[in-house]
Amino acid sequence: MVITFTVLLIATSLLLILLVLLHKGRGGGLSDMFGGGVSSGLGGSSVAERNLDRITIGAGVIWFACIVALGLLLKTQG
Repeated sequence: MVITFTVLLIATSLLLILLVLLHKGRGGGLSDMFGGGVSSGLGGSSVAERNLDRITIGAGVIWFACIVALGLLLKTQG
């Protein structure tokens, strides 16, 4: 059971990193360094941004649940 939650935690961690990097930059940050100026001229769809927000929040909730579950499992084992 611990191995399952650990694998899920690693997978959601990598997914969260990817999803956060996909978000549209709101200022001169790291996203502008990797071609943010090119994508800002395209406009971008607000529906796609909202869907990306929802997916990111869902992955964050799963990540948080894995942290809590692993903490409880390891507390009861040790």
